[in-house]
Amino acid sequence: MTREVERTDDGRYIVVDGRRWRTADPSLPDDVREQLLHHLGVGRSGVRTAKKAGDADAVAAARARVQLAKTGLGERGTAWWEQSDDERRARWEEALRSLGG
Repeated sequence: MTREVERTDDGRYIVVDGRRWRTADPSLPDDVREQLLHHLGVGRSGVRTAKKAGDADAVAAARARVQLAKTGLGERGTAWWEQSDDERRARWEEALRSLGG
Protein backbone atom coordinates (compact mmCIF):
# COMPACT_ATOMS: atom_id res chain seq x y z
CA MET A 1 0.00 0.00 0.00
CA THR A 2 1.54 3.28 -1.13
CA ARG A 3 0.69 6.35 0.89
CA GLU A 4 0.44 9.77 -0.77
CA VAL A 5 3.07 12.14 0.60
CA GLU A 6 1.80 15.51 1.76
CA ARG A 7 4.04 18.48 0.94
CA THR A 8 4.04 21.96 2.38
CA ASP A 9 2.96 24.72 0.01
CA ASP A 10 6.54 25.96 -0.37
CA GLY A 11 7.77 22.45 -1.30
CA ARG A 12 10.49 22.48 1.32
CA TYR A 13 9.01 19.80 3.58
CA ILE A 14 7.00 16.62 3.45
CA VAL A 15 4.56 15.84 6.24
CA VAL A 16 4.44 12.31 7.64
CA ASP A 17 2.12 11.52 10.54
CA GLY A 18 1.86 15.24 11.31
CA ARG A 19 5.64 15.75 11.43
CA ARG A 20 7.55 17.89 8.94
CA TRP A 21 10.67 16.49 7.30
CA ARG A 22 12.93 18.56 5.05
CA THR A 23 12.91 17.45 1.42
CA ALA A 24 16.03 16.77 -0.58
CA ASP A 25 17.52 19.62 -2.58
CA PRO A 26 15.60 19.74 -5.88
CA SER A 27 18.69 21.04 -7.71
CA LEU A 28 20.61 17.78 -7.17
CA PRO A 29 21.62 16.19 -10.47
CA ASP A 30 19.95 12.79 -10.90
CA ASP A 31 23.24 10.86 -10.73
CA VAL A 32 24.25 12.65 -7.52
CA ARG A 33 20.84 11.99 -5.96
CA GLU A 34 21.11 8.29 -6.87
CA GLN A 35 24.59 7.99 -5.33
CA LEU A 36 23.55 9.75 -2.12
CA LEU A 37 20.38 7.67 -1.82
CA HIS A 38 22.49 4.53 -2.28
CA HIS A 39 24.80 5.60 0.55
CA LEU A 40 21.77 6.46 2.69
CA GLY A 41 20.29 3.00 2.16
CA VAL A 42 23.58 1.26 2.90
CA GLY A 43 24.01 3.36 6.03
CA ARG A 44 20.50 2.60 7.29
CA SER A 45 21.00 -1.11 6.61
CA GLY A 46 24.32 -0.92 8.44
CA VAL A 47 22.66 0.63 11.49
CA ARG A 48 20.11 -2.22 11.64
CA THR A 49 22.74 -4.92 11.19
CA ALA A 50 25.14 -3.42 13.73
CA LYS A 51 22.36 -2.97 16.30
CA LYS A 52 21.38 -6.63 15.96
CA ALA A 53 25.02 -7.61 16.42
CA GLY A 54 25.41 -5.30 19.42
CA ASP A 55 28.39 -3.56 17.80
CA ALA A 56 28.34 0.03 19.08
CA ASP A 57 31.31 1.12 16.95
CA ALA A 58 29.66 -0.18 13.77
CA VAL A 59 26.39 1.54 14.73
CA ALA A 60 28.25 4.84 15.13
CA ALA A 61 30.02 4.41 11.78
CA ALA A 62 26.76 3.56 10.00
CA ARG A 63 24.99 6.53 11.59
CA ALA A 64 27.82 8.79 10.44
CA ARG A 65 27.28 7.50 6.89
CA VAL A 66 23.55 8.26 7.16
CA GLN A 67 24.35 11.76 8.43
CA LEU A 68 26.75 12.44 5.54
CA ALA A 69 24.25 11.20 2.96
CA LYS A 70 21.38 13.23 4.42
CA THR A 71 23.58 16.32 4.58
CA GLY A 72 24.59 15.82 0.96
CA LEU A 73 20.94 15.49 0.00
CA GLY A 74 20.24 18.78 1.77
CA GLU A 75 18.01 17.19 4.40
CA ARG A 76 20.34 18.17 7.24
CA GLY A 77 22.69 21.04 7.92
CA THR A 78 22.09 24.48 6.46
CA ALA A 79 18.79 24.53 4.62
CA TRP A 80 19.34 24.21 0.87
CA TRP A 81 17.10 27.21 0.15
CA GLU A 82 19.44 29.38 2.24
CA GLN A 83 22.51 28.39 0.20
CA SER A 84 23.85 29.76 -3.05
CA ASP A 85 24.15 27.43 -6.03
CA ASP A 86 27.90 27.15 -5.38
CA GLU A 87 27.35 26.31 -1.69
CA ARG A 88 24.79 23.68 -2.64
CA ARG A 89 27.17 22.06 -5.13
CA ALA A 90 30.03 22.16 -2.59
CA ARG A 91 27.74 20.49 0.00
CA TRP A 92 26.91 17.47 -2.14
CA GLU A 93 30.43 17.19 -3.60
CA GLU A 94 31.95 17.16 -0.10
CA ALA A 95 29.43 14.55 1.06
CA LEU A 96 30.25 12.29 -1.90
CA ARG A 97 34.01 12.72 -1.31
CA SER A 98 33.58 11.84 2.35
CA LEU A 99 31.42 8.84 1.46
CA GLY A 100 33.99 7.60 -1.03
CA GLY A 101 31.80 8.09 -4.07
